[in-house]
Amino acid sequence: MTDAQHTPPAAARREQIRTLIEERGFVRVAQLSRQFGISEVTVRADLNALADDNVVQRVHGGAVAGTAARPAGLERPFEQSMLASSDEKVRIGRAAAALIESDQAVVLDVGTTTTAIAAAMLERDDLQNVVVITNALNIALALEPAIPRFTVVVTGGTLRPLQHSLVDPLAGVVLDRIRADIAFIGCSGVHVTAGVTNVNLPEADVKRRMIATAARTIVVADSSKLGVAQLSRVAPLAEIDTLITGDEADAAVVENLRAAGLRVIQADHAPR
Repeated sequence: MTDAQHTPPAAARREQIRTLIEERGFVRVAQLSRQFGISEVTVRADLNALADDNVVQRVHGGAVAGTAARPAGLERPFEQSMLASSDEKVRIGRAAAALIESDQAVVLDVGTTTTAIAAAMLERDDLQNVVVITNALNIALALEPAIPRFTVVVTGGTLRPLQHSLVDPLAGVVLDRIRADIAFIGCSGVHVTAGVTNVNLPEADVKRRMIATAARTIVVADSSKLGVAQLSRVAPLAEIDTLITGDEADAAVVENLRAAGLRVIQADHAPR
């Protein structure tokens, strides 16, 4: 039998797919193929049609909600965030990874920029005996090829599928029992008076625990996050040792942060 004999008309099916994407944030082609009993070719055609109408955004392996469907101030799914400022995040990741030394314990927070740090760590063959503690399932899996050069510890907790992160309850069990040399913290905003903030409350709680367990805290944030204040305060600037951002950042905002006492490193476009 054909797809048409098993499934609703294309227009009705695409409306159902759009609703699923808005509810879940991200769906995979294979997942929709199984759910609707249609071929992956048909799924891709549906997603492309929805993308042409600007109600979803195509990403590798599936689709995420389009920006028009996401109210201002709400977090984007991880896969959608990966598309934004990707080159800048790669440079920030490399600048951050350059600060890590062998035999250190490193906390990697959830997020696309911290994921770039993990990727940059894999590029450094000189790093040995590094313990990485993370609440991001995607980061733990990304670092798996470096075992046993790296030891990867996952915090535990409750899974938030939108960001592939682990939060309370039980998110702090591991963090309460370790001492890290460096914590790399992601965020939704860095503001001269509001400090480091995040759009999601459960993740902000975990970030605060990460900061408390580390001897040194480094915030990584692409230039779009600077000068922004979000719902949940993670930490005042006084609790942050260093901010790493890109050289795209607004010069006046960077100067204000430095004047407030924050050390700012800008990852530039120079070849590496």
